[in-house]
Amino acid sequence: VVENEIQARIDNIFSNLERLEILSSKEPPNKRQNAKLRVDQLKYDVQHLQTALRNFQHRRYIREQQERQREELLARTFTTNDSDTSIPIDETLQFNESLQNAHRGMDDLIGSGTNILQGLRDQRVTLKGTHKKILDVANMLGLSNTVMRLIEKRAFQDKYFMIGGMILTCVIMFLVVQYLT
Repeated sequence: VVENEIQARIDNIFSNLERLEILSSKEPPNKRQNAKLRVDQLKYDVQHLQTALRNFQHRRYIREQQERQREELLARTFTTNDSDTSIPIDETLQFNESLQNAHRGMDDLIGSGTNILQGLRDQRVTLKGTHKKILDVANMLGLSNTVMRLIEKRAFQDKYFMIGGMILTCVIMFLVVQYLT
């Protein structure tokens, strides 16, 4: 019941995140990227919660399966040998081999889970570093855009000053030639 309730809440969070994503695209351009980044981070966190819930359900299922097998084993009745003293060694050997295979399988599963978890940790570190570099580049690009706009504005103003100076020089030269000759 609790798992179903948690799953329903996670689904509700996903639907809210979809609405947030739509709303973040309606933000002003200067805030849009930051809002989208936050929504993506929330999605990432909710996906981790979803994965954790699935892992918990899987562990619970395995634990219940082990309990059933243990109960079956404990409920099994062993009888004494018949009068002809036959020993059911083959069935016992097969059962022992099955238990050893299950033990090895669990060890492999635990090792695989550990490797996956370590890989996820490494990916997280790599993604954090990449995220930081991307933010640095974005900040630098924002600064570069501002500087470029100021340079363009200054070049535009300098062009008018140059044209004005040329016209003023031509007028002065014309007046000098007119009055001195």
